[in-house]
Amino acid sequence: MGQDVSGGEWSNTQRRQYREKVRQNLDVFERMLAVTSFDPGRFMTGMEMEFSLVGEDLEPAFRNDEVLAAIDDDSFVHELGRFNIEVNVDPRSLEGKGLLTLEKDVCEALAGARAAAASVGTRLAMIGMLPTIMTHHVSDDGWMSTPNRYSALNDAIMRARGEDMFIDISGPSGERVTMYSDSIGPEAACTSMQLHLQVAPADFAAYWNAAQALAGPQLALAANSPFFGGKMLWHETRIPLFTQAADTRSIEFVNQGVRPRVEFGDRWITSIFDLFEDNVRYFASLLPEVGDEDPVAVLESGEPPELAELRLHNGTIYRWNRPIYDTAGGRPHLRVENRTLPAGPTVTDVLANAAFYYGVLVHLAREDRPVWTQMSFSAASTNFRHGARDGMNARLYWPGYSSISPDELTLRHLLPLAEEGLSTLGVDRAARDTYLGVIEGRAISRQNGASWQIDTVYALEESGLDRSVALHRMLEMYLDLSEAGEPVHTWEVPRR
Repeated sequence: MGQDVSGGEWSNTQRRQYREKVRQNLDVFERMLAVTSFDPGRFMTGMEMEFSLVGEDLEPAFRNDEVLAAIDDDSFVHELGRFNIEVNVDPRSLEGKGLLTLEKDVCEALAGARAAAASVGTRLAMIGMLPTIMTHHVSDDGWMSTPNRYSALNDAIMRARGEDMFIDISGPSGERVTMYSDSIGPEAACTSMQLHLQVAPADFAAYWNAAQALAGPQLALAANSPFFGGKMLWHETRIPLFTQAADTRSIEFVNQGVRPRVEFGDRWITSIFDLFEDNVRYFASLLPEVGDEDPVAVLESGEPPELAELRLHNGTIYRWNRPIYDTAGGRPHLRVENRTLPAGPTVTDVLANAAFYYGVLVHLAREDRPVWTQMSFSAASTNFRHGARDGMNARLYWPGYSSISPDELTLRHLLPLAEEGLSTLGVDRAARDTYLGVIEGRAISRQNGASWQIDTVYALEESGLDRSVALHRMLEMYLDLSEAGEPVHTWEVPRR
């Protein structure tokens, strides 16, 4: 959930004051890492899930104000587009039957939300990108949600860029979408889930590095966003679209090698401070809101400072694995926020993705000879790109296996690591078997959300439907199957 802002225009003096405050926050944060007792987390996890809204015509429904009013639950909130909403799941431990309880709680919350959405003529779509979303849906007037932070962020990004966004995405099949946009509207087409993990400061670098190493296989297994603008693009088109739609750089800055605000990264780290220091060093402010807190005075009083300016700045830099500093119950804590995964297809798939991620992550982070000491950072970055572009068809690098497919890597190596990691966390055997069984089934069938969508659309086209009708028909089938709840690897593709 985004941090709100009060304004949209700031003076040069305010920008200077903000820069100075962010640097002061960074100095205080460095001091805290050396002397402050952080909440170790006890492996507390959290989750955020985004949804698209569709109307009876199966196209984006620009009605999130009405839907949220009907849901009437503070855990459901606005997202960037008027056809988006988000649910925030309370942090919890995965120990014992935690995952099974989490699925039950999420299903109950969604049942109420779906009923509320239906009362205003809409449906919730748990999907990385609506296959029926066209470029005009995210470029015409009226696409943006009402909270002020979205208009402020849009204006700041477009002001920093100084020209229209240029979106240019080509898929492996040769289909391509190009468009200009005078806003960050295309970003609203991307709906994702975020997984949070609270860790101790001394452990943060190991968990972040492990998350980066895992990102390529993780994304290839869970891809669910193959269509945008009527074209079949990447298996996880959300990755290049989000990257391009939030890019503050002009073409000249790109040519100069200026860093993008949406990035995978450029190196393994030794401390969380590396990431926050890079944020301050390389990225100009977008939302220079200055608060009243004196972080030095607060720290010296024995209380944890909010470091609001540093946190706000961090929130405008979109790493796929983002570092988080926060406070709760009078204690500071750190989190790794994993932002790589798309929404859906079902709650069971979402929980399986979470179980796989947490299990493998714990094992990789605690290995005596960590995986990031055996592969270059560029290899991890390439894996991420290939996993997003090709999904189950990707070829990935992994130490000891060289070039390997995501399904084979999962079955031969990563699933046993996930089993061991979840067992270490005390996750109940029934929960481990349930969710890792879904991942195993997905790897054996080589069918995830993206491959099912692609195969279904191709089958419908071969039956005589044109692309537009096929996309609408596929989405109708997808929504029915998603709401039924059986994991995506069990879904049947229409006969060709």
